[in-house]
Formats: sequence, structure tokens, C-alpha cells
Amino acid sequence: MGLDIRIPIGLMFTIVGALLTLFGALGNKSIYARSLGINVNLLWGVVLLVAGIIFLIAATRKHKPGTT
Repeated sequence: MGLDIRIPIGLMFTIVGALLTLFGALGNKSIYARSLGINVNLLWGVVLLVAGIIFLIAATRKHKPGTT
């Protein structure tokens, strides 16, 4: 079958990660007082962005014939 779920999941993670990273980088810093000053949006945005890129790279790699 030609259905590869990694492409839409990778795109979703990449888009949401980019938005969250931008919000964390450009947003108001005073909202992070509850989280001990840790910019949670920036950290999780980067995590989602990296995960999305990994999914997209894995989806675009060609499989060798004879492997599963």
C-alpha cells in the first residue's frame, strides 16, 4: 500500500512546532512566572519542530527493495 502516515503527522508537528516556537520566542516573557521562568512554549515548540522534521525525513527516504 502507498499510504504513509508519517507525511501528514510530520507536517502537523512541524507547523505546530514552528508556531509554538515563534510564540515562545516573540511572546510576553511575564507569562512564564508560574513555570519558574522557564519558557515552556519555546522548549516544546523546538521539540515538536525536531520531531516533525524527523518524521518528514523518514517519510522521504527511499526503501531498499527486499526490506520491510
